[in-house]
Amino acid sequence: MLALFTHTFLVVSAQDVRILPAVSRSYAITQVTVIQGPGRKVEGATVVIKDGLITAVGKGVAIPSDAIQVKGDSLYVYPGFIDGLSRTGVNKPREDVPKEKPKDPGNPLPESAGITPYQDVRSFLNPLDKSIEEWRALGFTVIQVVPYGGMLPGSAAVISLTGTADKMVMVPGAALYAELTTAERVYPNTILGLLAKWKELYRQAQQAKSYATLYASNHTGVESPGTDRVLEAFYPVIDKKAPVLFKAEKNLDVQRILSLKNQLGFNVLLAEVKEGWDLIPSIKASGASVFLSLELPEEKKEKEKIDKEKLKDDQAIVPDSLERKALEKRKADFTALYVAQALAFQNAGVPFGFSSLSVKIKDVQPNLRRIIKAGLKEDDVLAALTTNPAKALGISDRVGSIDPGKIANLVISRKPYFDEKAKVKYVFVEGKLYKVEPAVVEKTDAEKKSEKP
Repeated sequence: MLALFTHTFLVVSAQDVRILPAVSRSYAITQVTVIQGPGRKVEGATVVIKDGLITAVGKGVAIPSDAIQVKGDSLYVYPGFIDGLSRTGVNKPREDVPKEKPKDPGNPLPESAGITPYQDVRSFLNPLDKSIEEWRALGFTVIQVVPYGGMLPGSAAVISLTGTADKMVMVPGAALYAELTTAERVYPNTILGLLAKWKELYRQAQQAKSYATLYASNHTGVESPGTDRVLEAFYPVIDKKAPVLFKAEKNLDVQRILSLKNQLGFNVLLAEVKEGWDLIPSIKASGASVFLSLELPEEKKEKEKIDKEKLKDDQAIVPDSLERKALEKRKADFTALYVAQALAFQNAGVPFGFSSLSVKIKDVQPNLRRIIKAGLKEDDVLAALTTNPAKALGISDRVGSIDPGKIANLVISRKPYFDEKAKVKYVFVEGKLYKVEPAVVEKTDAEKKSEKP
């Protein structure tokens, strides 16, 4: 009798998966449409997971005897999505701590100037942060996260959205994170000063590293170089073991960063790009990896009600109706270019991913649909969410597609993911099953009163 039980498949309905205890680390998701990667679709397939890895995928796949079966009739399975730049699960430093007035604003301590490249984002990870659950519910399973800060906040890490703080980390020190954010009331408090400081630090780091290498080879007669945490944080970048991950929203930001790259020679990831379409040839020539922002300008509703007060203010600023119409046209043209930015990169043959640093969670799926409506194919959007970022982050051997041997990161939805009515039902992260709970909509008092007792 016991032998018979151990060879009986554990079959549960979709509604039961969430409440069952984890009796096995093996799963078989049956009768689903599997999109293994861009352009790779298998209908009526089975995906088998064991010990956090995908062991088989396809039709006619043998189901292990200890597998929990998830019957996926009419469900769609995608590779888990990857985000190129985020602060999901990262604690923000307290802002109520009083700052000491710098004694020498022209030569402040590094921390006062926002220069903390030695900080490790792992020190600020909070696996219980609500944002982790929220992004996972959208289908994101791997994210590159960065610390808060100024021009050089610290090192980034690629994390998995499951487990404890240390176990979440897939790639520590994945990049040196940088922003074109000036300091307050101290140097560098201008963009030109910041760029000059960047070059100064990088070249000092090159010199310090060369001297440290010399000292390591022969201590005799050579003065000890000591240590400098700020400069040492640049060493992996100098050795091309890690890139600089630069937040690059504006056109001018991208130009300045590419100029720095060309002068100093480091590898760069351009992330949160919002206005990069005019610089595509320069970006392509630089070999930089790109993460386009998922934030888009607000969409104008077709039957938007006219705000009379706002209209009066607009008319006061631009009284002439022709000028006002021209202004509105420029805004509309800019929005169209912005939304079609991903298509422009695709047409130019420049691979890209997406970053979520500034987008609201509720806007992610609608914005992806807007990008598709602007002309980008669904397969190309899927590539930007999976295979492209996996390659850019150096983890394509582990994630980005549904193939045997890769980590079991899966998104399972009721309809094709980019459908307007699509809802994520399950997410697997490293083989751990999460059921996505539907949002609870509070009823109005009128609706409650109208209900029969």
